[in-house]
Amino acid sequence: MVVTGLGVVSPVGLDVPTAWRHIVEGRSGIRPITLFPTDDLRVKVAGEAWGFDPLAYLSAKQARRADRNVQFALVAAMEAMRQAGMTWPLTGEDADTTGTYIGSGAGGIRTYVAQQAVLDRQGPSRLSPLLIPMFVIDSASVQVSIMAGACGPNMGMASACSTGNDAIGTAFDVIKHGDAERMIAGGAEAAVTRLGIGGFDQMNALSRRNDAPAGASRPFDAGRDGFVLSEGSGIVILEELDHALRRGAAPLAEIVAWAATADAVHFTKPDMEATQAARAITRALQKANLEPAHVGYINAHATGTLQGDVFEVRAVKRALGEAAYQVPMSSTKSITGHLLGAAGATEFIWCVLALRCGVLPPTINYCTPDPQCDLDFVPNVARRADVGVALSNSFGLGGHNTVLVVKRWERP
Repeated sequence: MVVTGLGVVSPVGLDVPTAWRHIVEGRSGIRPITLFPTDDLRVKVAGEAWGFDPLAYLSAKQARRADRNVQFALVAAMEAMRQAGMTWPLTGEDADTTGTYIGSGAGGIRTYVAQQAVLDRQGPSRLSPLLIPMFVIDSASVQVSIMAGACGPNMGMASACSTGNDAIGTAFDVIKHGDAERMIAGGAEAAVTRLGIGGFDQMNALSRRNDAPAGASRPFDAGRDGFVLSEGSGIVILEELDHALRRGAAPLAEIVAWAATADAVHFTKPDMEATQAARAITRALQKANLEPAHVGYINAHATGTLQGDVFEVRAVKRALGEAAYQVPMSSTKSITGHLLGAAGATEFIWCVLALRCGVLPPTINYCTPDPQCDLDFVPNVARRADVGVALSNSFGLGGHNTVLVVKRWERP
């Protein structure tokens, strides 16, 4: 199973080359919020998709009928399909054998909030007839499927911060079981809204470092005070190898396994024993027929919360044992912020590019070590490294634990 296309919309770039350059440079995408007034909010920074204009990619009608998260997914899917050498839209057998699995944590939250205001002010007769199809969780997957002409299996899913990885993992299984030869998979999120910022802040989950936006996201650092909410989309094309080679596609990496578990402990707090998160890592490696010593890089879920980062360090130590101290593990959320349902998918893309380019992204804003977080976090500066295997960790709110295993592509 190989990856043949990548697409990104993010706070550090609206396409893969731009975003990856800024990731490697450690250039933060966190700035003061411009999407709405923040006078009465305690949190005033976020990772917006800076400069995104849907009309640069979509017709006015298409843009009007799509929530912002769907617009992101459509643009990222276009880029991924273009790199994979696929037509937009697909036709004939290509359409029949291509499926779409795209998830979201909050779905069309912007549409929901806007239409709730219409309901309150003007009554139900003024609601948009597109309200429901625009805010449901599967809207991104459905609209990409329709516009791309992908007639294979189609599903929208939600597993909080693990959504992107779960979408890619389940798409992997669809191909493995013979239900499609190619899948458009990933996540999309546009939760940088007053409701999203206010809600997460009430949980004391967000950084309030408003005076220094670029330094607000500080995974593993002793001074971390919460995550930074961001928006965007990550989409990948997964393809059965023989199918990819027959049509002349260039494999970018090999996806070899995935695993998922649940803490089953609490709505918001991780299980600080990290038993099930460690089991997800162990199961993924077992399914890939790999040992802990084979892992050359981990893209951490680490968001910059006090408990969550310690939880992940414990999980990695439990799963990898002494090998954990030899594996570079960075959190690109220090650069991008937390894209929620799109986080895992974008971070899987960074793993693919790290393997291809021989460069490990840094964890920026790492200034003061936390004694409980004592692994190699690739602090502040990207690192050249010849890596063959990478893990993408996603540990979502509510106890979701999902791990993807990706290998550098080497033609036999």
